[in-house]
Amino acid sequence: MYICICHAVTDTQIKASVESGCCSYREIRDCHKVGTTCGRCVPEARELINNTLASLAVDVSCAA
Repeated sequence: MYICICHAVTDTQIKASVESGCCSYREIRDCHKVGTTCGRCVPEARELINNTLASLAVDVSCAA
């Protein structure tokens, strides 16, 4: 699903970036230009980043 229509960024791309080490909206914005044109995607991008980070934290704690 597209999160940022202006720059054709998908949820899969954002999740992959978070899983690769990006841990903030600012890093995702700098990497993919999410939210730099119209800004409508910012709330959804932030939510996706936070949910992915939370999911990773659960996965890490279950593995320990």
